[in-house]
Amino acid sequence: MFKKILIANRGEIALRIIRACREMGIKSVAVHSTADASSMAVRLADESVCIGPPQSKDSYLNIPAILTAAAVTGADAIHPGYGFLSENAQFGHMIEEHGFTFIGPKPEHIEKMGDKVTAKKTVMALGLPVVPGSPGAVATVEEGLEICENAGYPVIIKAASGGGGKGMQVVRDAASFQEAFTTARREAAANFGDDTVYIEKYLEKPRHIEIQVFGDKHGNGIHLGERDCSIQRRHQKLVEEAPSPTLTEAERDYIGGLSADVIQKMGYVGAGTIEYLYENGEFYFMEMNTRIQVEHPVTEMITGIDLIAEQIRIAYGEPLRIKKNGFKLRGHAIEIRINAEDPDTFVPSPGKIKQFHAPGGLGVRFDSAIYGGYSIPPYYDSMIGKLIVHGRDRDQAIRRLRRAIVETVVDGVKTTLPLHDWITNQPEFISGDYDIHWLEKKLAEKNA
Repeated sequence: MFKKILIANRGEIALRIIRACREMGIKSVAVHSTADASSMAVRLADESVCIGPPQSKDSYLNIPAILTAAAVTGADAIHPGYGFLSENAQFGHMIEEHGFTFIGPKPEHIEKMGDKVTAKKTVMALGLPVVPGSPGAVATVEEGLEICENAGYPVIIKAASGGGGKGMQVVRDAASFQEAFTTARREAAANFGDDTVYIEKYLEKPRHIEIQVFGDKHGNGIHLGERDCSIQRRHQKLVEEAPSPTLTEAERDYIGGLSADVIQKMGYVGAGTIEYLYENGEFYFMEMNTRIQVEHPVTEMITGIDLIAEQIRIAYGEPLRIKKNGFKLRGHAIEIRINAEDPDTFVPSPGKIKQFHAPGGLGVRFDSAIYGGYSIPPYYDSMIGKLIVHGRDRDQAIRRLRRAIVETVVDGVKTTLPLHDWITNQPEFISGDYDIHWLEKKLAEKNA
């Protein structure tokens, strides 16, 4: 097994990996910017190395600095967490070239799945269902209009290299297509350095269902059930739960089995998530994330499997310890993302935490790197923690979540806890009758 792992990330995911390393008897190295010198990850790692100033491009995206830190500390492997360099194929290549092990998939799979157009073509060839639309990139307005006529309005224009809702435009008729097409390409170029776009049929009331998958270096591929991530604002997930309140056992087995087969055919190694839109009993491939997800704890809670530890074992060359159909879903889990933001305007609220109290009790987990007296820096994503609960069924999990939200104290900055308290008391959430557009519609009604 690895002797020492460097974690090329920050915040709660860095702390989560440190915990897994410690339980496995592996030394950990935390890299950090000057803004994160007093972070919990730095405090709890066996070693730490400062790799640059606060801005991400000069620290957490600084590949030479990270590789130098790995060499200086004698690390065997590098875990990228999520975000930052986790889906950067060049980073994966450079790690291997410098003699370290990348705790992630093969760089060619990162590259292939990172381009939405290539990913769509790849999974279509492997048998996954896709949303009707363009077979590849769309270069001209004329070509786009023809595709829209064939698919039927409304459609959505998406950036091929995109994510997080950037470079997306919904088009409901031919008259508004040209302006939307131009805007989507401009946003794609500005945010991703690539103005390539493609077109898909826009689904009116879909759910966002994702399948947790794993593959190893011995040709095995499995799935660990689904997560429902349909409660979103501007394409950003806020609440995730597992299992989905809308899928039947037969649907779960169908889409899970299909996803596992694709992983096996690809020869994929490590953790990944295949994401689908689900509407009227049909699944449509959306994208694949070639990394561990923010919401991985809900899968851990209902399977009892440490996904980070499994990543590490697979990267070392060990075969998957879980076999196909070798796990059983236990109860229900829900995760909420807690951001340092105004719960009404969503304006970021960095600053010093005066008082902090984590919720506790049976079935409650709080993944965070904050503490009383910690200053939240303004340079990074505003998520400061994840509250995860587990219950024997969905009703108990909801009740437990409400109780845990009330127990959580983060004083000194504004957080989205009041928003989550409101969401969990809405009748649509309680019944499980919601889709990816539900929250934005409810917020518009609430603020009208």
